[in-house]
Amino acid sequence: MSDIPDVFDGDVLGLFAARIEAQFGLQMSELTQAVHAAPQAHPGATQAVHWYGLLSQAQQVLETAEDTLVAALDTAVGDQLDDPVMELAHRVNHAVAARDGRAITLRFLLQAPAETARIQQRFGPRVTTTLPTPVPAQPARIRGGVR
Repeated sequence: MSDIPDVFDGDVLGLFAARIEAQFGLQMSELTQAVHAAPQAHPGATQAVHWYGLLSQAQQVLETAEDTLVAALDTAVGDQLDDPVMELAHRVNHAVAARDGRAITLRFLLQAPAETARIQQRFGPRVTTTLPTPVPAQPARIRGGVR
């Protein structure tokens, strides 16, 4: 057993729901209804609800993949796993990666504006997307050339 406390306690969705509710001052169900009624009213809330939905879907896929893998491992015979069981293990790994990627995105969206500004300053100015103005061509001056 580890000395590090389990902060998530297996409930990633609950952690993010609590953070979203604290940031926007509404319960998730109320915030979801408000976003569906007026998506342009608060773009930050709209993005948070959208990514929370994606995170929820990814968590459901992960739980299903884990359950399928556990069922396959219960029926596995011997020390070595066959290809279908290994494929299920890979599905679990992919589901974890998808869930974690969505959680990282949601965490970034929920960062405080001051922290976001600090991150943008750290990377410096953004690259411009406008083309430079062309310099008019001038005839070349040749010195000491043959006449």
